[in-house]
Amino acid sequence: MSVKTKSVAGAVATLVFVGGWEGLRLTAYRDVVGVPTICYGETLGVKMGDTATKAECDAMLIASLKKHEAGFDRCLRPPTAIPTKTKIALVSWTYNVGVGAACSSTAVRRFNAGDYHSGCESVTWWNKGTVNGKRVTIPGLVNRRAAEYSLCVADL
Repeated sequence: MSVKTKSVAGAVATLVFVGGWEGLRLTAYRDVVGVPTICYGETLGVKMGDTATKAECDAMLIASLKKHEAGFDRCLRPPTAIPTKTKIALVSWTYNVGVGAACSSTAVRRFNAGDYHSGCESVTWWNKGTVNGKRVTIPGLVNRRAAEYSLCVADL
């Protein structure tokens, strides 16, 4: 896994951090907003009734984290070295919200302006989802964003 955290330990920490928040489910289920999901939060092409092995889920997570990290990196102008813990938090957030949403966010604008503390704070705003047609704050996302924020600012 390449997660550009400058170390194997950083790559492993990213896997553990994201996997811990996503949880592992080997059978497809509907997430809190009703989207068919499997493994560590994978939604692309998932149908109810799908199953996977832990090895398949681990491989999906590694591939997906690489894709999300690369997508996030393309948003940075100019590409900047970001402290390892900050990068882990941002890859986790991007994995959860998607590259497009992350790249068009206030958080990325703030990182691109060199305001890392404020960029980390902006990540915490992403704690809502649409449930039964209503936009609501999701407690699990509040907790995840708080953990990502703490990690994000840890090395700044």
